[in-house]
Amino acid sequence: MADEQFTLFNAGASDSANQGAIADPSGFDLNAIPTSASVPITPGVYPDLATLGTHCRGCLRCDLSETRTHAVVSRGSSTAPVFIIGEGPGQQEDEQGLPFVGKSGQLLEKILASVRFDTEKEVYISNIVKCRPPENRVPTTAEIAACKGYLLEQIRMVDPKIILLTGATAVKGLLGIKSGISKIRGEWMEWEGRLCMPIFHPAYLLRNPSRDKGSPKWLMWQDIQAVRAKVDELTSG
Repeated sequence: MADEQFTLFNAGASDSANQGAIADPSGFDLNAIPTSASVPITPGVYPDLATLGTHCRGCLRCDLSETRTHAVVSRGSSTAPVFIIGEGPGQQEDEQGLPFVGKSGQLLEKILASVRFDTEKEVYISNIVKCRPPENRVPTTAEIAACKGYLLEQIRMVDPKIILLTGATAVKGLLGIKSGISKIRGEWMEWEGRLCMPIFHPAYLLRNPSRDKGSPKWLMWQDIQAVRAKVDELTSG
């Protein structure tokens, strides 16, 4: 693993995994989903991820729908053991309709590959909010609340063994914890019977290039190795 650690945060990464095809829902009334953010999405309402994706791409539950190019739903495997949650789409994600495809996504791909995660089979990626906030600002509490039902449904249907929360907004949005990410990163937490780990957002790592011991990138290397070991433990036998 030493060579992998040396090259982990160098530039360049493979293209992001392709998102699965989204089919038109059959026999599902999209009008059953409330357009008002004040009305929560009923748990268990979606029969499958394809239907959720179709509805989410036409969602009008908050004002972010007025400025988006695409709603960015997910990419990766619908049966993945690892579910990665980001903050929200950036410009490139908004243009392409896929999460983590810019520089942060390229780094995330490299981090995952360093510990042999197959991003087409072992990982499912989404965000706290599915539409890009203007100027990449932090999503508001109301925007997070409007979108949370989609995320909870995704988690229910993917049924991952581990959830990775990239950055403080993801931690706050799912777990309700407002602590700074530096204080809680690398800690195993339990939520709804699932193991969760807060980790640094790749964008933060790009702003902190040092790989010295104790640096954010060094800490991420420790965290992602722990995640790999835990997945192997939970899926063995």
